[in-house]
Amino acid sequence: MTTLLWFRQDLRLADHPALIAAVAGGAVIPVYILDDQSPGDRKMGAASRWWLHHSLSALDASLRALGSRLILRRGDALSVLSGLAQESGATRLHALRHFEPWWQRLESELATEVDLMLHDGNQLAPPEAILTGGGGRYKVFTPWWRALVAQMPPRKPLPAPEVIEAPAHWPESDALDSWSLLPTKPDWAGGFADWTPGEEGAREAFRAFLPKITGYDAGRNLPTEPAISRLSPHLHFGEISPPTLWHHASKTAGAKAEPFLREVGWRDYATNLIDQFPDYPTQNGRVQFDALAWRDGADADADFAAWSKGRTGYPIVDAGMRELWATGFMHNRVRMIAASFLIKHLLIDWRRGERWFWDTLCDADQAANASNWQWVAGTGVDAPLFSRIMAPLSQSEKFGAGDYIRRWVPELARLSDPYIHDPDEFGQRPRDYPAKIIGHREARERALSAQKAMRDA
Repeated sequence: MTTLLWFRQDLRLADHPALIAAVAGGAVIPVYILDDQSPGDRKMGAASRWWLHHSLSALDASLRALGSRLILRRGDALSVLSGLAQESGATRLHALRHFEPWWQRLESELATEVDLMLHDGNQLAPPEAILTGGGGRYKVFTPWWRALVAQMPPRKPLPAPEVIEAPAHWPESDALDSWSLLPTKPDWAGGFADWTPGEEGAREAFRAFLPKITGYDAGRNLPTEPAISRLSPHLHFGEISPPTLWHHASKTAGAKAEPFLREVGWRDYATNLIDQFPDYPTQNGRVQFDALAWRDGADADADFAAWSKGRTGYPIVDAGMRELWATGFMHNRVRMIAASFLIKHLLIDWRRGERWFWDTLCDADQAANASNWQWVAGTGVDAPLFSRIMAPLSQSEKFGAGDYIRRWVPELARLSDPYIHDPDEFGQRPRDYPAKIIGHREARERALSAQKAMRDA
């Protein structure tokens, strides 16, 4: 019997329950579909498409080493998969469950067309398995995390198959280059060269991180220090599984792995939220914020442009935004500072920032991106108060961001600490670096006034 194996954000061979089940059933046709229709306005952004090209190339090479190959098709996934089933004579389709709203809709529709076998494999535990004592779903992270840990460790990772039986006839496949996923005019991805997309790249990144895992909690907030794992794009594209991370991290560091595993758990928590609130990327988790008067118009647009280009006059913010543009990534502490600056210093709707990150991040994940922005904004179902306003200048000095700024804001490279964190304050601002777009005190007062007006509305 020939079966179809549908890859999405699970581009790996190891610890892939759907792949193992498909191989056990006989010949397998692995397929990836570039579906820009089903997600609506949530099709992959430019940085993610760069990553996807290289990850698909790596996956195809791995499949060919086992006697198989990856069939590429473009179009509406429901139509493409239904057509492939008829074309190949396959009556069964294996896939890992996904929780973005469009994938859930497609899974329901596909179940009426083919024998759809869905498997869990991209989370530490299925979202619906982490329940309160009363059988409800968690909205707040800390009790959710405690309930998850009570169910850990996750299942043991499954080894990749040693061979994959090929079908008697292979369907036609698109050429990967025909999808034009890579930038050409201009090629803005030169700074992406440090990344190695694909399953082996994920393993290499994890192996490089493991010796540093015991220092993760102390070093993860330091932008200059290489204490973070840089695994988020690999996790988003499913090139390594969360259970694999859990077991190896726990074996290496024991209880000291907890701060890192907690961050891995945050991704599961975000999936739990998007499963409960499919409109979380566009709707405030706390409805009272629907009355907040965000700035718009020409002045706000000009401020947004300055923020997106790294020209705010706040060195730590500008360094982060330039790192993002150059590499498709931003250090997590700096993400929070840059997001808070847009929302509270510039009083610009968090949704504009979320969409910018969606297009420019290699690890742009709908659940994680929305949850992170709503957390920083204070609008989420579990978030700090809106009045918690990060002070970018003191944050920069506190977390030793001097060398980080020197790397990404070359106009300031000659400045030493403490001047580099706030050149204006010390009269050290070079002529080619902009003045602060707004003062910290002025921005804070404006944000708190907007919050008060919202409460009084």
